[in-house]
Amino acid sequence: MAPFCILHVVITRISAYVKAQRTESETFYSLKLKAVKLEKEVQDLTVRYQTAVGDSENIRRRTQRCVEDAKIFGIQSFCKDLVEVADILEKTTECISEETEPADQKLTLEKIFRGLSLLEAKLKSVFAKHVLEKMTPIGDKHDPHEHELICHVPAGVGVQPGTVAFVRQDGYKLHGRTIRLAQVEVAVESQRRL
Repeated sequence: MAPFCILHVVITRISAYVKAQRTESETFYSLKLKAVKLEKEVQDLTVRYQTAVGDSENIRRRTQRCVEDAKIFGIQSFCKDLVEVADILEKTTECISEETEPADQKLTLEKIFRGLSLLEAKLKSVFAKHVLEKMTPIGDKHDPHEHELICHVPAGVGVQPGTVAFVRQDGYKLHGRTIRLAQVEVAVESQRRL
């Protein structure tokens, strides 16, 4: 083999080796850049995750505080209205004393009646404001979700069996939900004895 050919083979091999080294170096550098980029991305995602966890914990605490406040102060408006009812009741009871003269009893009874009338009107106003409704079930079909059956009574004239004939204690609904069942007597068909 000629020296020129050997030299050419050596140069070609060295050139290929250098090229391979350069490619390997570029690949290593490229992988290192990708690794640095991925590390930054992981750090960024970790920070975002920790922020999200912290935010959700803060929201949970705030929501819990709001729920607790709602439990405590949810009836604040209702209580404020009831205080006015208590004021009327207190003023009405001030009219009564053991030292009332017999001649003043009629005047005292009139004051009590006026006070009780005011009290009833104020209570109805408070109930209406807070959508607290008194149920009037007479004549309605018995509903165990709204009525507590106290006893059965014979159906009278114009009263259908299975309907409410008499209310012993009124029931109430708050925003359409029954909060106290009405205590009722339900009409039943009377049985004839032979």
